[in-house]
Amino acid sequence: MTDPGLVIAHFGRSWALESDDGRIALCEARRHCTPPCVGDRVMWQPTGPDHGIILEVLPRRTLLTRPGRGGKLRPVAANLDQVLIVIAPEPPYDLLLVDQYLVVCEHHHLQPVILLNKTDLVTPTEWSRIEADLAPYRNLYPLLSVSAKTGEGMEALHAILKGKTSMFAGQSGVGKSSLLKTLIPDKDIRIGALSSSTRRGRHTTTSAMLFHLKEGGDIIDTPGVSVFGLANIDPHRLADGYKEFRPFAEQCRFNDCRHAGDLGCRVKQAVDEGKISAARYRRYLKLLQKLPEIS
Repeated sequence: MTDPGLVIAHFGRSWALESDDGRIALCEARRHCTPPCVGDRVMWQPTGPDHGIILEVLPRRTLLTRPGRGGKLRPVAANLDQVLIVIAPEPPYDLLLVDQYLVVCEHHHLQPVILLNKTDLVTPTEWSRIEADLAPYRNLYPLLSVSAKTGEGMEALHAILKGKTSMFAGQSGVGKSSLLKTLIPDKDIRIGALSSSTRRGRHTTTSAMLFHLKEGGDIIDTPGVSVFGLANIDPHRLADGYKEFRPFAEQCRFNDCRHAGDLGCRVKQAVDEGKISAARYRRYLKLLQKLPEIS
């Protein structure tokens, strides 16, 4: 007898699975089965009260990957709807990294949301600088300002998470853990219950775990995964990841235009005319130079 289930945690070569009736089982994957990842819907077969074997990974809507060893891609999470890119005034945000996240989201057909955390640390003088930095993004992507400490903006954050499968991304220290603790107050209790139900040791590490939100929706926590590289993204895909380039790129003289000083480049003309952010364009050129190193 086979049953459908949802992969909710990854422990080395094992996966914790939640069946549709709420049972939790620790599973291995059948040989030749596509390696599962958190967020996958699968077909599985029980082999004991709390153990089973994953027989098949069902078709994925989306799959987020990152570079692994030997140039291979490693799955991070499946069936995501959106990635919340968390930045903060401290540590100082890196907009080149933000743009890299955005390109990856566009490449994987995921909705990015830019989330400015720790607003309680922002002084009035700093607000004007931050507003200027983020201005080019406001017409492109959802942008929220929140504080896990004071609760500012958390109602809007709950609303944008409701009914969707989401994950946080961002450099270390921006407050992702604090946001998760606020959104999932019993996170540690749930981890303990999962470890107990799957008979895993309390110190067993997991590369990813999925949590259900009380208001509806899920969050996939990927501790230690802070950067997604530009693997499998060539210059054309990189340019396509800058969504404001697209209407102008169609008008470039040459189909293989790299938008880096090429003859007849309509994108560069749009930058000169103020129709595309010059700062975003400069960061595009930097990422273009990084492609041979990352891909």
